[in-house]
Amino acid sequence: MGKKSELSGIRARGSNRIEFDFMFAGIRYRPTVKRIPNEANLRRAHQQLKHMKTRVERGEFNFADEFPDYRFRTALPAGNNVEPSIKPETCNEVVDKFIAYCELRVSKDDMAASTLEDYEEVLDRVVRPEIGPDLFERVIYSRLAAIVAAKTKGVKKKTYNNIVSVVRTYFKFGYKDHPGKFNPALALPGFRITAKDRPKVHPFAIQEAELIIAASHRMHGEWYGNYQEFLFFTALRHSEVFALEVDDCDLVNGKISITKAVVNGQPKNRTKTNQDREINLCPRALQVLHAQLSLRAQMAAAGMINHNRMFFTAVGEPFVNTFLPYRRWTEVLETLPLRYRKPYNSRHSFISWRLMIGHNRLLVAQEAGHSVSTMERAYAAWITGAKPEDIERIKAAMASRPLTENAGEDRTISKHSDIPRQVATV
Repeated sequence: MGKKSELSGIRARGSNRIEFDFMFAGIRYRPTVKRIPNEANLRRAHQQLKHMKTRVERGEFNFADEFPDYRFRTALPAGNNVEPSIKPETCNEVVDKFIAYCELRVSKDDMAASTLEDYEEVLDRVVRPEIGPDLFERVIYSRLAAIVAAKTKGVKKKTYNNIVSVVRTYFKFGYKDHPGKFNPALALPGFRITAKDRPKVHPFAIQEAELIIAASHRMHGEWYGNYQEFLFFTALRHSEVFALEVDDCDLVNGKISITKAVVNGQPKNRTKTNQDREINLCPRALQVLHAQLSLRAQMAAAGMINHNRMFFTAVGEPFVNTFLPYRRWTEVLETLPLRYRKPYNSRHSFISWRLMIGHNRLLVAQEAGHSVSTMERAYAAWITGAKPEDIERIKAAMASRPLTENAGEDRTISKHSDIPRQVATV
């Protein structure tokens, strides 16, 4: 009884329709809509009915807008708002309006340009080719769900959820012109990300990291060697190192400010987590910064740098994406007797090293830019697996660069190197 009274005015009609029961212009109507009458859809329909009744009381209800497929439409009494109040729009027209709104947000620094690019990419791939010419309000849930399913075959859960999020955002924007009407995108399911779905953390041992750093300097010169060494001893994301500027570095106090990122060539005035943070550099990372500033000064004197970024490519250009550093990473790992791991594991490595030697977990989480619970879940095995000899090696590595690196030795040019020879020998 409770459920019936709670959802009064709404009931299932067969296996694929929901009936609305309400009074309009002194007449009782029972139109139906094609919608599976499960509990969630019945509750949404009840909310829709409440909004309809409010608009009826205000004289703002439009029967044809709400139930465009009502079969007894010709029998509706004249003068009772039976014709659509606005011209129906196609999905493509709503996409255009949505993108224009997002462009406005980008211009006001309220949205990252990379986010707008992601929106356009998904809508161009999922919405425009499938339902672009269709009337926006006529898109039903079952068709939309089938389109999303077809366009996300073989992708991981997180990718699927990202695509669904864009589709939901687009439909939410469009349905702001139709308050109270059923938005089919709201029913699109999202998948729960479990521990099995998350990428495994595979930090490098400190000895392995030193091999990678030495090979990076040897094969590609100081521009890449410093870059990779800094990643290993700061746990920064690649996008954050790309955006790091000279003014963000306080060499006197050994700190850097992380307030922005560069994603797919687009600068963002926020980090991935939308939180600014300050990082206290270990002595090793501070030494790398001093070396990088020296290299930067020489390249600037040679007319190769005209920007304020701290790290740059072999020819002095700012990093715009991960293609070049990822390619150099692969070339280096191919020459070493190490199991291949993705470049992001340099970040995992420094976080795990800090936990292994007993650094405060809250501080480590704050400086890494994630929550304590996330950190403890991801690095639990590495926190408890530290050996005394590993701890001493980590402490020594964080305290100073190896003597051969400090002296500038063994930074020769190989066939892989793409840095100008006069700069690489700094």
